[in-house]
Amino acid sequence: MNVKLIPYLVMDGTAKEALDFYQKALDGKILFSQSFGEMPENPDFPLPESAKDRVSHATIQIGKSEMMFSDTFPGQPAQRGSQVTICLTTDDAEKSKQFFNALADGGQIQMPLQETFFSPAYGTVTDKFGVTFQIFTEGKQ
Repeated sequence: MNVKLIPYLVMDGTAKEALDFYQKALDGKILFSQSFGEMPENPDFPLPESAKDRVSHATIQIGKSEMMFSDTFPGQPAQRGSQVTICLTTDDAEKSKQFFNALADGGQIQMPLQETFFSPAYGTVTDKFGVTFQIFTEGKQ
């Protein structure tokens, strides 16, 4: 089993600028970048035209480490100072479930652990200390 903790920066429309900044400032290499407009459409959450260029997910490599980025989905609140979360990544859905449930004990579930188009088990939870974790399970896409 493989487990990684990755800092995840959530911006309010400035993720592309932040991605470029950190890439240059920290000698990073962009591994992946996708806009909201490039994601599969979801009729339950129509995407405003003005948000299609926002970053839905991006990853840069810095040395042997990674940083991840995204912009908030239009309409989601963004508060400066709370935009850094930890992405706990594993390749085992059962381990993801174990981590998620343990972190949720005394905390608050933001998004239940569930299958998404990008992960067999993904969810977000804020633990009892106020630290937000994104639980991401790697899997066949």
